[in-house]
Amino acid sequence: MKNGHFNFGTVMRFIDEVKITVRSGKGGPGAVSFRREKYIPKGGPDGGDGGDGGSLRIVVKRDLRTLYDVIAKHTIKAENGHSGTGRNKKGRDGKDSVVYVPPGTVITDASTGRELADLTRAGEYFIPVRGGKGGLGNAQFKTAVNRAPRYAQAGLPGEDRDLILQMKVIADVGIVGLPNAGKSTLLSVLTNARPKIADYPFTTLAPNLGVMRYKSDRQYIIADIPGLIEGASRGLGLGLRFLRHIERTTVLLFLIDLISGNPFGQHEILMNELEQYSGALLKKPGIVVGSKLDSADTEQVERFMYADMGDEKIVVSSYTRSGIDALKDGIASLLERVDEKK
Repeated sequence: MKNGHFNFGTVMRFIDEVKITVRSGKGGPGAVSFRREKYIPKGGPDGGDGGDGGSLRIVVKRDLRTLYDVIAKHTIKAENGHSGTGRNKKGRDGKDSVVYVPPGTVITDASTGRELADLTRAGEYFIPVRGGKGGLGNAQFKTAVNRAPRYAQAGLPGEDRDLILQMKVIADVGIVGLPNAGKSTLLSVLTNARPKIADYPFTTLAPNLGVMRYKSDRQYIIADIPGLIEGASRGLGLGLRFLRHIERTTVLLFLIDLISGNPFGQHEILMNELEQYSGALLKKPGIVVGSKLDSADTEQVERFMYADMGDEKIVVSSYTRSGIDALKDGIASLLERVDEKK
């Protein structure tokens, strides 16, 4: 986060899904050794234990907003434990390996499809593979019957696992709409984010985040999700890649282009795609926002206001800022009501 807004970097750097292999270290072998000192020609066994292998830890780092740094690491290994030595010296434990991920990372076992962890808070971690135990040195096997054991344990092997890491953006508000509905422009006036804006579909190829400051003491994170098209839930357009980012949002803004006509039809496409992806998304509270008020005529505005779209409706112009303050009030009020129900 910089100057109050989040920046994903270039499109090439926004990676929200990776597959990796993680491998913990094997335990070091115990030592076979006997005490040999001056005047003690036949000392007893003094072989030390082997060190434990390193584990692998996946840790949430607050400022990360992409899995880009993980994608280059196809296999991530922790260090093996070191061998024990004479004089009962234990081998050094292998160093753990740490993989840093953004908040909202879901970890799944690639072989079984089972979800292993859902990491949402800074500092939260998950250990998918643990290091092997170090082997016992021969000093551990001395008994009254066998005072000079000439064997020690090998260390236990580490663990291997294939993982899929998926990132889901965490935000208070998600802006959804058809391509070119004005989502990025609206985000830029509600917050101080600076997304790429142009007058053609799919300008937004990665979620953008911004912080909306409200009445000096409250802040809300708003996400602009890439445009949905009909069939997005089946993978058309950019749909499946980014629909999951909506799952983390608390409330939704359904952005309807006033000048494109048929506001009800636009809304229906959005609702259908959300339902096809996950019926739970339809349970999220929302506001239907008519965009491009500065370019719309009276008939287009009335068509929007009279359309049966369920949620509260507000019309705005990101260009003239008309309706923006009312929208901020509506967002804050809706989020407060959600909090009260928790």
